[in-house]
Amino acid sequence: MSNLQLYELEGCPYCAKVIDKLDELDMEYESHMVPSSKAERDEVAEVSGQRGVPVLIDEDHGVDGMAESDDIVAYLEETYGASASDGASASA
Repeated sequence: MSNLQLYELEGCPYCAKVIDKLDELDMEYESHMVPSSKAERDEVAEVSGQRGVPVLIDEDHGVDGMAESDDIVAYLEETYGASASDGASASA
């Protein structure tokens, strides 16, 4: 099981982009839905230093509050994508 955690907001297109990548890579993750009001996102601020979402935590790789959807998607592809597996067999 993965130690991925995603702080997200329902209806957020940036969060959806990250979720699509997680689904594409068939990754398990723990979802933390955050309040729509940024002022109420104390937990997000604690882990990332800011109140925007999405925010990714990957305990297995020392990532403790990555923000910005494009950065997260690139990280996931680099870390867990086909190029990261270096010839590992994929299930068909």
